[in-house]
Amino acid sequence: MNLIADVLLVGGALGAGIYCFVLARRLSRFNDLENGVGGAVAVLSAQVDDLTKTLTAAQSVANSSSGTLQELTERADGVAQRLELMVASMHDLPATQEAAPKPQAPPEAPAAPAAGDAGTANETEAPVFFRRSGS
Repeated sequence: MNLIADVLLVGGALGAGIYCFVLARRLSRFNDLENGVGGAVAVLSAQVDDLTKTLTAAQSVANSSSGTLQELTERADGVAQRLELMVASMHDLPATQEAAPKPQAPPEAPAAPAAGDAGTANETEAPVFFRRSGS
């Protein structure tokens, strides 16, 4: 009976050893940095680092742009106030300049009719270049 118990105990130990060996190989393939989940985790970790750097750079650019925009807005407010004062002061000025009359062009003389057209054409009619004959 002891012999059967020892054989079963050795068989169980061998089975557990083979199971651990297979499990270790699967775990090493699972954590492989090129093909397994370990590689995916490593790539995602690198991407998170890159995104963090990009986000930090974008925040710094946004902060500097905000500061520049604030300065430009303050300058524009100052210019707008000065323009309002200038326009208000222009309304208080008396109208000293009168509109000067525009020089007029001398009237043109009417063109003299040609020698052969004096009696044939009416002055209100347009000259006829082509007449269609009725067919």
